[in-house]
Amino acid sequence: MWAVSTLTMLALAGILPDFRLQSPDGDSATDIAMTAAVGAGAFGLLSALVWPLMVRLLLLVPALVLGLLVFFLNGGLLLLAIDVNPAGRGGVAPETAVVVAAVMSAVASATGGALAVRDDDAYRRRLYRLADRRRRSGPPCPAGPGTLFLQLDGVGHDVLLEAVDAGAMPTVARWLGRDGASASHRLAPWRTDWSSQTGASQLGILHGSNHDVPAFRWYEKDSGEVVVCNRPTSAAELQYRAVRRTGDGGLLSLDGASRGNLFGGGADEQALVLSIATRRRSRETRSRSGYFAYFSDPANAVRTAMSFIAEVGREIGQSTRARAHKVRPRVSRGGLYPFVRAFATVVERDVVVSAVMGDMLAGRTAVYADLVAYDEVAHHSGPRGRDALKVLQRLDRSLALIEKVAEHAPRSYRVVVLSDHGQSPGETFRARYGLTLGDLVRAGCGLPVPRRAQRTRSGAEARNTVRAALHRPVEEAAAQQRPADTPAGRRSEPIVLASGNLGLVSFPDVPHRMTREEIDARHPALLPTLANHPGIGFLLVRSERHGGVVLGARGAEIPLDRLDEEPGPLAPFGPGAADAVRRTHTFPHTADIMVNSFHDPADGEVLAFEEQIGSHGGLGGAQSRAFLLSPAVLSEPVEDGGEIVGAEQVHRVLRRWLRESNGPQVPLDDPRPNVVESAPFPVADGFVQDKSA
Repeated sequence: MWAVSTLTMLALAGILPDFRLQSPDGDSATDIAMTAAVGAGAFGLLSALVWPLMVRLLLLVPALVLGLLVFFLNGGLLLLAIDVNPAGRGGVAPETAVVVAAVMSAVASATGGALAVRDDDAYRRRLYRLADRRRRSGPPCPAGPGTLFLQLDGVGHDVLLEAVDAGAMPTVARWLGRDGASASHRLAPWRTDWSSQTGASQLGILHGSNHDVPAFRWYEKDSGEVVVCNRPTSAAELQYRAVRRTGDGGLLSLDGASRGNLFGGGADEQALVLSIATRRRSRETRSRSGYFAYFSDPANAVRTAMSFIAEVGREIGQSTRARAHKVRPRVSRGGLYPFVRAFATVVERDVVVSAVMGDMLAGRTAVYADLVAYDEVAHHSGPRGRDALKVLQRLDRSLALIEKVAEHAPRSYRVVVLSDHGQSPGETFRARYGLTLGDLVRAGCGLPVPRRAQRTRSGAEARNTVRAALHRPVEEAAAQQRPADTPAGRRSEPIVLASGNLGLVSFPDVPHRMTREEIDARHPALLPTLANHPGIGFLLVRSERHGGVVLGARGAEIPLDRLDEEPGPLAPFGPGAADAVRRTHTFPHTADIMVNSFHDPADGEVLAFEEQIGSHGGLGGAQSRAFLLSPAVLSEPVEDGGEIVGAEQVHRVLRRWLRESNGPQVPLDDPRPNVVESAPFPVADGFVQDKSA
């Protein structure tokens, strides 16, 4: 590698006018070669010794800013390497040093990989650098196999099969036996809850309960707060509630690691976990420690930074092409979105995959990691678009890399791949009808409606992850609307929130969940306006007479206990819709009016209340059909061949598989009140700030 770096430096000195390896008076070829060798050696040593210390000091710098600083920091190391040449030969302009350092780091990374690929021992040594130091110095790992759970965020069951058939995911195709060999894995679909989004699904999968999570965002009347699943404080509070309800720390309580998730799952090791993003950082529980583990290698830093820039360019090109060809449906993809996409598809993917490899080489018993790349792109490009398919190809390569690393781990690993939900295509509600759900609610209440509909905030999972990485506060405009803000004797305006194609309407000045009769008395035209709109599929409201009713067009009104015999407006949404609606009706924080958009069973289309052409969060289409890809050595997900329904049942399946691999785990129904009472959960301002279960 030293020799290759020396040759690279000589080549760059011949190409770049502001980079020289000789004195102004000229030197012999031998002297120039010696200068290059000394410079390359000094740069390599500085990269190995100084760079990790610099990254550790820069952990306080937001992750995205660190990625942009990579080039300049690397250039600074090269300037130092040239200056330490004892002969005093050579020189480089600062701006040229950035280019030279980037090229040399990339070449060094490629050279190291090429040299190691033929040597398993060298490959293993290179990968072991990612392992946790404390684990390496600790006791030997157990003899039983470890289990790796990889979540491909937003990839529906049918989309996965289509990508396999199209040849975009050869690793998954091989696991399923689509290449002619015997299958090593089995694929099963599972049906999500009504709230088909990462917050509800991942909370249920990791912690065994997603009770009282009616949507991606909702208004809680008792606290006057808007809860948003990908807001760090909200994620911490939801995790605390789940632990308190189950009395169980989570799926990963036994020697587990949580990487890139909204919730910790009770893991001892957590990195890039949103629910601990607001915690007081320590060396042991630093939510962003995964960034240090990855960026401490300058070759990783440069490669990811270059890929980040390439991904931004790719998104700009793809969105420009979509506008030029007048692709429909289409949403705005300008502003900061290219950078958000690049973070989700490059930075988050690289850091999480690196952390997972380190966990396997450290011999951890259970690892759960979330890769959000596909979900972020599909929201804006469509779940079956060419852009999203390209992302699936890159995710498949990540699976292949993880499978390769597993061969070098100190214990065998069983790799389970799953998704938390799918995505359903369709126009936005605003694009089709020229108004938002909030505008429609205001019209039904007799309130003035703006002449021009405003865009609704997107609920893509990666967006708040980026904001947390930048240490930017996550706010909701609706959170500013509280009952206390309304003058006495005056009714406050309704709060309207969107979660994909699921809408929630709440009246903050009424302390309880309003009934259909109370809503009709206050706003007689509201429920008929919503129920009869062609973009609305059905409404759920509380009823004094029936307990709960589903409302639809043309006066349809079906009590919840009659939905099995008379589905009415729920008929297009397929089997299981009635059970999902009835379950949500029992939640304490269900909104006064739950609104599900129109759904066309023929093409799976829904109408998102957010600015997304691939959406999820409610009922209708592929968003409710996730997948579970498991090794054949594990037991069948459902022994009687039935269907897996709900994230909580997925948790029980995964818990059973952990018992099969590693013996008894913490039982699901173990009350264990001390799990909550003895844990360090200080509460401030109504939200738990520190909740490592």
